[in-house]
Amino acid sequence: MLECVLLSSSLYLLCLPASAQESLPGVTVTAPAYSSQHGGYLISGDFKVDPRMPSVVFPAQALVKNDILSIEPIHLQDDEYLVLQECASADCHEASLVRFWSSSNIGGDDARHNRVQITHENKYFIWLKRLPEVSGRSCGQGTFLGYNQTVSCGGHFASFQQISPPLMLIPEGDLAAFHQDDLQKSIQADPVHVAQQTHEGSTYVVTYEGGSTVRIRRMHATQ
Repeated sequence: MLECVLLSSSLYLLCLPASAQESLPGVTVTAPAYSSQHGGYLISGDFKVDPRMPSVVFPAQALVKNDILSIEPIHLQDDEYLVLQECASADCHEASLVRFWSSSNIGGDDARHNRVQITHENKYFIWLKRLPEVSGRSCGQGTFLGYNQTVSCGGHFASFQQISPPLMLIPEGDLAAFHQDDLQKSIQADPVHVAQQTHEGSTYVVTYEGGSTVRIRRMHATQ
């Protein structure tokens, strides 16, 4: 039987047999690195990927109230969704969806969607999920809606369950109902692994397998 253990004030959610949990090492959180000061904010790119969780990016120090998390996807594949979740229970067996990005809502001059105002201290984590590709065609007649009407669904899943197990993204709504058979295996599949991580000054840059790239910063008010 697998059990999940949360190991630090940042995110270390590790699923192992119960017999192995007693030997897991602790984690020491250090002072912010890769930082700069600007406009009353400490800007930090101190994020990392733990080798035991090669798909998950998390801050080296827990995010706190009034922090601003800047997440800027530079490129995403059409079937990819970048996900920001936070723990929704003390043991993080449940997670809440904070924000998601797809290739249809990245880029442009409006950066507001890329900035997340942190309203409370918690454990937040970022990961990339692949779901079945969908086209912009209609979902067809509304046999699953209960009435006979054609529904235009768009080219990406746009609605997801708010609460789910961590590292799980579950679409809902018309488009999900139309593609429910294809979704079953995708939902259970592992997130995309990180291929490379680096720091450009106070910005953390992560590249996933397949080439998708994301720039991440934390802004913490110092005044």
